[in-house]
Amino acid sequence: MTDSLSRRQILRVAAGAALGGIASPLLAALPAGDPKALSGLIARANAALDRHGARVTVRDRFAVADFSAPSWLPRFHLVDRASGRVTPLLVAHGRGSDPAHSGWVRRLSNEPGSLASSAGAYLAGDAYVGKHGRSRRLIGLDPTNNNAEARAIVVHAAWYVGPGMVRDHGKLGRSEGCFAFSDTDLALVMDQLAPGTLLYADRA
Repeated sequence: MTDSLSRRQILRVAAGAALGGIASPLLAALPAGDPKALSGLIARANAALDRHGARVTVRDRFAVADFSAPSWLPRFHLVDRASGRVTPLLVAHGRGSDPAHSGWVRRLSNEPGSLASSAGAYLAGDAYVGKHGRSRRLIGLDPTNNNAEARAIVVHAAWYVGPGMVRDHGKLGRSEGCFAFSDTDLALVMDQLAPGTLLYADRA
């Protein structure tokens, strides 16, 4: 029976296991990737909600950045805990995480000046308008990302993120460690990552 499961069924099973048995209708639409890795990261995000307790005031949803996947796949996932719905989006990683610009995260770092993406749980902070336009501050909650504010690791839009970049270059451009999205997706991310929402990023 296991051998005959379709990829769609495997994705649903993985999502259901990670979300307490709730199947996800949108996970079935994900492109090639590793559903086991994503389900593991969703489980870690749920654990982070408990670990950071009252600091995370938004409890019905969170976001997961799966840096096990390459930049040409939608690897940033908005997770609705109540319905089990998972919405995948493209997101860039830091140039310090991928010096050769392969599209894959090779290292994660919390060091100032590393220009790398960092692993761990983040708390969404205030929105502001900066050099990248509308953006959202992020607060690193773990020892692996507690320099996020000092490093100005934020959510913002960037010209080098979007389906057109994947089509023309086979991968996204790189940030300086920020979570960079397409102009088209930014409004959704800013809305779903309201202040007090958890964002969990790591590799499986």
